[in-house]
Amino acid sequence: MLVDTHAHLDLSAFDADREDVIRRAADAGVGIIIDPGIHLESSRAAIRLAEAYDAVYAAVGIHPHDSATFDERSIDALAELAEHPKVVAIGEIGLDFYRDYAAKSLQEQAFRMQLHLARERDLPVIIHSRAAEDRVLEILREEHMGGGRRKGRPRGVLHCFGGTLDQAKTARRMGFLVGIAGPVTYRGSDRLALGRGFVIDNILIETDAPYLAPAPHRGQRNEPAFIRLVAEKLAEPGPFTLDDVERITTHAARALFRIGESDPTRIAYAIRDSLYLNITNRCTLSCTFCPKSYGEFTVKGHSLALEREPTVEEIMAAVGDVSRWREIVFCGFGETTLRFETMKEVARRLRALGVTRIRLDTDGLANFVHERDVTPELAGLVDAVSVSLNAPDPATYVKLVRPGKPGDAFGGVQDFIRRVKRYVPDVTATVVGLPNLDVEACRRIAEDELGVKFRVREYDVVG
Repeated sequence: MLVDTHAHLDLSAFDADREDVIRRAADAGVGIIIDPGIHLESSRAAIRLAEAYDAVYAAVGIHPHDSATFDERSIDALAELAEHPKVVAIGEIGLDFYRDYAAKSLQEQAFRMQLHLARERDLPVIIHSRAAEDRVLEILREEHMGGGRRKGRPRGVLHCFGGTLDQAKTARRMGFLVGIAGPVTYRGSDRLALGRGFVIDNILIETDAPYLAPAPHRGQRNEPAFIRLVAEKLAEPGPFTLDDVERITTHAARALFRIGESDPTRIAYAIRDSLYLNITNRCTLSCTFCPKSYGEFTVKGHSLALEREPTVEEIMAAVGDVSRWREIVFCGFGETTLRFETMKEVARRLRALGVTRIRLDTDGLANFVHERDVTPELAGLVDAVSVSLNAPDPATYVKLVRPGKPGDAFGGVQDFIRRVKRYVPDVTATVVGLPNLDVEACRRIAEDELGVKFRVREYDVVG
């Protein structure tokens, strides 16, 4: 399913064939359309459409172009509209210093008042920002909207984002997603570089219909059915498949706007051309940077919150046809080696089915936890191991990852790496690129002292 997170279906451009437009969207696989209001009457019209069509949801707000007429009566009216069960956000609100149809001071006042309403109603915000990105981010901080995710959820989306990659990263740290629309498909567009350079988990796709039609429809009226062209552009060529882009952006949209039921938990989950196996949620660590700390068990659009640990038979049933995958990876929302015997049996069965590349992602504490050297048992079963080094010294390690078992856990990780490379041909030590972490010191340990490859994983990016 695709989600068009921003389409103005209530506007007059759709009066002649609105029902056909919504039907074409459904035929194109668009399961949800968010219609944001741009003034009070538009917000009311969006709600009427949401009442008439199951796939349509409304947001209510007053666009910065209409800020000159915004007053206390406006906020009272929006507050009443926000009570409707199909209103999922406050928006479209924000700042537009490009057109300047309203004085900047009036735009900022209307923006702040609507942010207050969103906070009171515990609703996300859909933000319009044109030639005003820095000021928007500044106001979000001042209005206490910039403190990262709240209750594990994003705080809103910067619609049809036109800022820089650095501004997008700032928004992400503040708990906001960015919207990517039709301009990503235009020849020479810098939006494509941003869309591919940014963290896909924090991207929503949108049309902004009837505006900004993607190529090859540029210059025509846009409509939600064209959202697939945006997804295809982000996927080709790129680090993720079209299936990945659809799944990840749909999950992000549903989580932001709180639409739909939770996805079923995955034992086996695909990212790109790899199949990952999620066989436990238990951990030997309690990492400060782990999404589980705020209740998030999702990786690239897949829900990994296990109700119980699967059996070998259940794992193999979830794997299915192994010929589809370049590699199969033991990596879920927990430490696989806590189920070491199960992992080995699954690896044996995968080998018997002809799987030629099996990888293990681990915290490197298997020897430390099981109190024996398990690395010889990986010989012939695992082709690659990725080990979380995560620190340059024992004190930093304990501070960042908080191992559950006392003792020299950091030394245990290094010892595991030294031993496992005797039995597994491809070993990589990884760190999460946290602020203030001495990454180069970690690199020296991995490459010079331990003699393995080294990789830095981006902070706040899972999968």
